[in-house]
Amino acid sequence: MKRPHVGGAIAWAGLAVLAAIALVVGAVGSTGGSSPSASPSMDGRPSGSTAVGNFSAAIDRLVELLGLAGSGLLSLVWARVALSWFSNDVTKKVQAKDRARDALIGTLLFVAAITGLFWGLAHWVLTGS
Repeated sequence: MKRPHVGGAIAWAGLAVLAAIALVVGAVGSTGGSSPSASPSMDGRPSGSTAVGNFSAAIDRLVELLGLAGSGLLSLVWARVALSWFSNDVTKKVQAKDRARDALIGTLLFVAAITGLFWGLAHWVLTGS
């Protein structure tokens, strides 16, 4: 009698859980309050807004969106590693070690990019301060 294969269902459930966690973490991290000086004026812009302020806000939104998209991709990468890691096949476990190393390097680079480590390093190199 052949045993039913439930690995596919578990894989999809794991991917769904990881994607949901990534979305919740991204949504919680993106809640920001508005400052009292940002009340809208007659033309709809915040009263204290400048071109530099608008550009900074746009860049901040872009970084936030990139962070959300990247966290979703990272959850898929780590889900693939986990599925290979807990497999009964020995070759998949060996592949999982290589994938885990690559996923860890990618995660560290992603975290450095989102937290501003790369920005700070570039600023330090270019300005010397």
